[in-house]
Amino acid sequence: MQNYIREARNLLVLAVPVIAAQFSQTAMGVVDTIMAGDVSATDMAAVAVGTSIWLPAILFGQGLLMALTPVVAQLNGAGRRKDIAHQVTQSVWMALFISLFLIVVLYNSHYVIQHMQNIDEKLADITIRYLRAIMWGAPAYLLFQVYRSQCDGLSKTKPSMVIGFIGLLVNIPVNYVMIHGKLGFPAMGGVGCGIATASVYWVMFIGIKLYVRSACSQKDIVQYSTYEKPYMPTLKRLFNLGLPVALALFFEVTLFAVVALLVSPLGVVSVAGHQIALNFSSLVFVIPLALGVATSIRVGFKLGQKKVDEAKVASYTGLILGLSLAAITALFTVIFRHQIALLYNDTPEVVMMATHLMLLAAVYQCSDSIQVIGSGILRGYKDTRSIFYITFIAYWIVGLPVGYCLGLTDLLVPAMGPAGFWIGFIIGLSAAAVLMMLRMHWLQKQPIELILSRSQR
Repeated sequence: MQNYIREARNLLVLAVPVIAAQFSQTAMGVVDTIMAGDVSATDMAAVAVGTSIWLPAILFGQGLLMALTPVVAQLNGAGRRKDIAHQVTQSVWMALFISLFLIVVLYNSHYVIQHMQNIDEKLADITIRYLRAIMWGAPAYLLFQVYRSQCDGLSKTKPSMVIGFIGLLVNIPVNYVMIHGKLGFPAMGGVGCGIATASVYWVMFIGIKLYVRSACSQKDIVQYSTYEKPYMPTLKRLFNLGLPVALALFFEVTLFAVVALLVSPLGVVSVAGHQIALNFSSLVFVIPLALGVATSIRVGFKLGQKKVDEAKVASYTGLILGLSLAAITALFTVIFRHQIALLYNDTPEVVMMATHLMLLAAVYQCSDSIQVIGSGILRGYKDTRSIFYITFIAYWIVGLPVGYCLGLTDLLVPAMGPAGFWIGFIIGLSAAAVLMMLRMHWLQKQPIELILSRSQR
């Protein structure tokens, strides 16, 4: 029991700054939408549409780099700190290659946007220009993630928290200047949000780069950081570890986007209620997501030290903490769902729809916590391929078809509207949670030599 209490303290020390950092990044998107709304509804809608395209693209790139955190943690635990510099340098190359790809894709997004059904010409124009502005922040965002992974892998999660909040504070005045045309800049409306956000990403990258270069705790790694050409064996290894995570993230983000499109013909009340419940759930999701990152770091570190039993303790401690916090947030959601809905909208029909859906959101918070922390555990064991298969099956083979049948058809029960999709979310996330736990249990029952050899891949 003492081991679990000690491990819980270690996990919370790592997780709390990650929660704050993730919250600040989420808040930047909220700030952009609100400030663009001060100009016009068209500008706000353009930023929302642009963000719905930008987010899956950049999260796919971030997912490819997420393998670096457990790699650094494992090398740190093994006492091979001089090897960390090579992994980070190659990740920098990978971030640059991904950025180039994303810039090309986003620059040509007009081919998709201009052919969207019934889209207003002005809305399409602002959306395209917003994407062509924010895309220049892609290299900075992904390079920030590389050095954030270096810090997180070394159990230094506070720098990304501090820099994230600095980025949020910088974002507000720069948004104001670019949107409304102050200090000699032309007024650019929603497009200004894209320029401001891209600029803030560069500020955040420079901030974390300066920290890494100057921090006493990382000087021994910095001294091994020399110019290296792209080294294909390392790039291939990092790509193979990161691709399943990237695809899993992409499947999750696009699942919610597809559901939003399927709900849209059901009317304004259904769409608004769905978006309120989804937005609040996304904020709550930050907590288990951070615990998943922290658990991944601890598992990787313990495996690097060849302490397989302690890696198991870290895994179960993360799950117990996650379930406990999910129970608290679920209870909070149930008790205060009406007040939460009123923060977003005061239309009685919308509030009623949102409060009904938030009851279902409370139900899935426990299974959502298990599946995202389970994903972090599997990343710590370097078992990323299984994450891809589990999320694809649970979300797209189980969750979405069930949600569609319940929400829009009379095949099983009379069409339930948005509530049917949310029941689909519950079933899909529960399936993911069960499959993650089965995979984790199977992994931990393997011979110690096999577990350690897999973790050193």
